[in-house]
Amino acid sequence: MNILGISCYYHDSAACLVKDGRVVAAAQEERFSRRKNDPDLPLSALNYCLQAGDITMDALDRVVFYEKPFLKFSRVLLGHVQAWPRSFGSFMSSMPLWLGERLTLPLTLKEKTGYSGRTHFIKHHLSHAAAAFLPSPFEEAAILTADGVGEWATTTRGRGAGSGITIDGEISFPDSLGLLYTAVTVFLGFEANEGEGKVMGLASCGQPSFMKEFSRLAEVKDDGSYRLDPGMFDFYGGRMYSPAFTRLFGEPRKPGGELTDRHRDIAASLQKFTEDVLLRLARDLHARTGSRNLCLAGGVALNCVTNHKILEETPFRAIFVQPAAGDAGGALGAACYGYNCLSGRPRGFVMDNALLGPEYTERQIELALAREGLKAEKLPDELLFKRTAALLAAGKVTGWFQGRMEFGPRALGARSLLGDPRNPKMKDILNSRVKHREPFRPYASAVTAERAQEYFDLRAPSPFMLLAPRTRAGAADRIPASCHDDGTARVQTVTKTADPKLHGLLEAFGAAAGVPVLINTSFNRRGEPVVCSPSDALRVYLETEMDALVLGPFLLEKAGPA
Repeated sequence: MNILGISCYYHDSAACLVKDGRVVAAAQEERFSRRKNDPDLPLSALNYCLQAGDITMDALDRVVFYEKPFLKFSRVLLGHVQAWPRSFGSFMSSMPLWLGERLTLPLTLKEKTGYSGRTHFIKHHLSHAAAAFLPSPFEEAAILTADGVGEWATTTRGRGAGSGITIDGEISFPDSLGLLYTAVTVFLGFEANEGEGKVMGLASCGQPSFMKEFSRLAEVKDDGSYRLDPGMFDFYGGRMYSPAFTRLFGEPRKPGGELTDRHRDIAASLQKFTEDVLLRLARDLHARTGSRNLCLAGGVALNCVTNHKILEETPFRAIFVQPAAGDAGGALGAACYGYNCLSGRPRGFVMDNALLGPEYTERQIELALAREGLKAEKLPDELLFKRTAALLAAGKVTGWFQGRMEFGPRALGARSLLGDPRNPKMKDILNSRVKHREPFRPYASAVTAERAQEYFDLRAPSPFMLLAPRTRAGAADRIPASCHDDGTARVQTVTKTADPKLHGLLEAFGAAAGVPVLINTSFNRRGEPVVCSPSDALRVYLETEMDALVLGPFLLEKAGPA
């Protein structure tokens, strides 16, 4: 049985194919179109998934869409009416989109792909819940989802058992923890649906001195349910916060403007407020379900600091966070729901890695090198690991392009930029030479799973870089570039089974440098999607000050200083 899941028309569109119970392929459209957060119907991602599954559209048993468009349209229309006339600009820009493809997906699929089979629509947060639970390693688990908004739901709680999912509670728009986070993101001068991770990084540089002000934004009950003060927000009026919000927090920061202690403290207070709400929700969910296992999805689940605090401060003892927790992961959830729930098939797939995207042959890499007029050394794995480790230990910024591309926003060792965590200036080096991003933003760390506890106070494995524990006191001085200002670190634990090549490189670096830890960040320039193809990787390598690049078995080094 072949099930295709699709998410699109808002941001981070994606496609996913489940074939006979196994997720065989999943990818975001942005990786092919090279338009960051591409919202369009994911035709390139869809075609990739069919090729990876060696099938055509005619072989699909059903297509499952990650939300109910008419239900969402009713909320959008009502919201614009209630905010009129402030919503005029938003109304005029969004209505043509809604009256186009968004409400006619089956017809659009038939026109653009020839598919005329069954198309199912499931609720947005059910897609998130399915993406969290169905590919998890748990037979049963509590499920918590939180994001900006789906159709109406913004936060849901439920439980999964076997192949079934039950949603037994939700919080609805306009009450939204995700939209509150985005409103503060915009207030701090960052872009909505893009800058939330920047604010999470900024939070580690400040103190939560604005908690009194945040208590006026929302009423939060002991069970974590909450209601936003509608006078503080304006979700359809052109910017997401109201004049009352500005009177409470002061003037907003202009994009690209100076970051002050006030901005850092507002970010830290937002992070603390988010943690407090999610911890209450998690404790209440545990009391309701009695489960020791928790599954998380929705954009808010990308908050790795909060995820680890849930393990530290609630009774849950095991956690699975969908690596594509945002809207892209809705495609995976829709496909899994179509197979396990709509078709009544038992679960048998566990998502132990996120390597679900395209891979490229040695011949394809050689052709890409030839097009650029470049020559590279082809090395066997052990020598490749040793040579690359030596470059990294010498302070060289190195691209690492191996196997299938990751699904989700995190680079996990397939499309990564790597650096030496022992060098306290490595963050500045990466920023100045390649990433060209804000200097306060921290970088994540990859570590061999068997030695992770030597460096980080982890309460669970973190294969998807979605937990941020504290760095152990004795280790912080050894890997200063891994540490956030508040003493935490975003960590990826790497096993030999899940990623033998990255694991081999980490072991080689441990032998060369004394620590089996590397700075690991996404292989892209600021404002661009993560690289997908060898040509994408070579373009970044040639047009930035990277020092070296590994493409499969091929090693390139720039002559002299980059």
